[in-house]
Amino acid sequence: MQLALTILVDGLSYASWLFIVALGLTLVFGVLKILNIAHGSFYALGAYAAATVVAWFSGSGAAPSLSLLAMLLAAIAVAMLTAPLTERGLLRFYYGRDEVLLVLVTYAMFLMMEDITKLIWGANPYYVSEPYALFGNIDIGRQSYVGYDLFLVVLAVVVGLAVWWGLNRTRAGKIVTAVIHSPEIASSMGIKVSRVYMVSFAAGIFLAALGGAFTAPMISVQPGVSVGVIIISFAVVIIGGLGSIEGAAIGAIIVGLARALAVHTMPVAELFSVYLVMALVLVFRPEGLFQRIQARKI
Repeated sequence: MQLALTILVDGLSYASWLFIVALGLTLVFGVLKILNIAHGSFYALGAYAAATVVAWFSGSGAAPSLSLLAMLLAAIAVAMLTAPLTERGLLRFYYGRDEVLLVLVTYAMFLMMEDITKLIWGANPYYVSEPYALFGNIDIGRQSYVGYDLFLVVLAVVVGLAVWWGLNRTRAGKIVTAVIHSPEIASSMGIKVSRVYMVSFAAGIFLAALGGAFTAPMISVQPGVSVGVIIISFAVVIIGGLGSIEGAAIGAIIVGLARALAVHTMPVAELFSVYLVMALVLVFRPEGLFQRIQARKI
C-alpha cells in the first residue's frame, strides 16, 4: 500500500510539470498546425533564465518566497523576448507550406538554440535549490514527501484550468477557435489571424518556459536538457492526441505513472516503460486517446 502511494505521488509530481510543457506544445499545434521540435529549447531557456534570476535574488538578500515570483517573471520574459523573434521573424514565412518543411525549420531552430544557450550560459551546469525547500516536507502515511513536488501538482491544475477557461469561456478563446477551424473565414470576418498566431505561439512558449522555470530547482540545468524534454513531451501528446487539452492531461498522467512504476520496481526500464505505453496506444488508437483523425481541436 505504501509503495502504491509513493508511485502515485511521484507519478503525479512528474506528470505536473510535463503537462505544462506538453500543453504548450499541443496549443501551438492546435492553432498554428506546427509540430514544434524547438519546444524543448524554450523549456531550457526558461530553466536557465529562472536559475539566473533566482541566483540573483538569493544574492541580493531578498525573501526566499520571492523566488517563485522570480521564476514566473523569468518565464514571461522568455516568451516576450523569443516569441516575436521566432514567429514574426521566421515561422510566418512558412505558413501554408508543407508540414515536413515546418518540422525541418523548427528542428533547425532547435539546433541553433542549443548553441545559443551554450554561448550565453556556458557548458557548466547551474544549480538553484533554494525554492525547492520553500514548502518543507509533507508526511503522507509513513512516507515524507517534498512539499515543492506537491506544489507543482497544484500549479499544473491551475494552469490547465486557466488555459481551458480561456479557450472555452472567453471571447478571445472563441476567436482562437474560429481561426483553428478556418483561418480564411475568420480573416474574412475581420479577425487578424496573424495576431492570433502570434499570441498563441507566445502562449505556447510561455508554457514551455514556465515548465522549465519551475523544474529548475529540481534538476541540474545544463546543455542537452531540452532533448529529453521534447522527446517525452511528444510521447505525451501522441498518447493523448495532438491538439487536445484533455489528452495532454491524461497523457502526462499516464507517462508519469508508468515512469514512477518503472523507477520503483524496475529502474532499468524507466524510459522503456514510457515508449511501451506510447507504442500500445498507437497500435490500438493511432490518433491518440482524445483526438479524432478528421478534426484538430484544442
